[in-house]
Amino acid sequence: MRRTPLPHGLGTVFTIAEARSAGVPRSRLRALDLDSPFRGLRVVCDAAPASPGTRSKAEAATAAIRERALLYARVMPANQFFSHVTAAVLWELPLPSRVLTDAFGRPRMLDVAVRAPLRHPRHDGVLGHQVKQRSVAVVDHATHGVPLTSPAFTWVMLAAVVRDEYDLVALADGVVREQMFTGDAQPLGTLSELESAVRSGRRVGIRALREALPRVRTRSASRTETRCRLIIVDAGLPEPLLNHAVFDSIGGLIGVVDLAYPELRIAIEYEGEHHLRDPEQWAKDIARYEALAGAGWFVIRVTKNDVFDGRAGLVRRVRSAIRSRR
Repeated sequence: MRRTPLPHGLGTVFTIAEARSAGVPRSRLRALDLDSPFRGLRVVCDAAPASPGTRSKAEAATAAIRERALLYARVMPANQFFSHVTAAVLWELPLPSRVLTDAFGRPRMLDVAVRAPLRHPRHDGVLGHQVKQRSVAVVDHATHGVPLTSPAFTWVMLAAVVRDEYDLVALADGVVREQMFTGDAQPLGTLSELESAVRSGRRVGIRALREALPRVRTRSASRTETRCRLIIVDAGLPEPLLNHAVFDSIGGLIGVVDLAYPELRIAIEYEGEHHLRDPEQWAKDIARYEALAGAGWFVIRVTKNDVFDGRAGLVRRVRSAIRSRR
């Protein structure tokens, strides 16, 4: 049997209420060409899926969580809001990949919360949370227009799922990151807002949050930069400056280095995988390293292995460079 075409104005994602208002009969909403990801919502099955391209598993999971959250927002009751990992995804905080998926490698269920005494949500694909009134601040996302926990309160909630102390600091660094480069967005929050959120009440991971606060910095541009800094400091070495601008003898900008000991002219640069895949970026990196060397700087190039598996080697190289320069 040929299906009745849907009204053009409905689009590929619509609520049952919208469809009924457009005159679509209930029988048409049960047709096999429509998917129902959440109660009260319909999605046209043959809508073209987003191309995965060269995304990593973490990037794919992040995109899936964001897309599902925006779908659920279409039918989310007014007393609910996104929290924990889902809120962090929407705020684009640097989450570790292990919290983005479940034990089977599937994207994590949506974190949806309510204020007590309301009961936590119970829906397929939703991980419900009940939070105390004073232990959360809820705002509307400026871009997505959905209710979610504020950046500072999102961070304190993440202590319940992010167990790595370095990642907890990196997430806070992401909240307070200042504008350093052209096109950078305004900081999501401030150090005082993080402190107030930690003081708002008892919660899972409160000790880790209190220990992380003094280690938060506003000039870390990535999760790996934060980890690199903390590894160096925890080894008893001086704390390097973050995203330090280096100039030549006539005041021309040579470049901004990830971590630096300016008095010793030591630069520590993280080499992300995208640097190797992008020929243009790779060529720029080589030219910048040569310019730094010409200005008397010693460059330590760091990879993913150094900040996740080979910490001892990283510390040894930095310590050796400091000794030689002194």
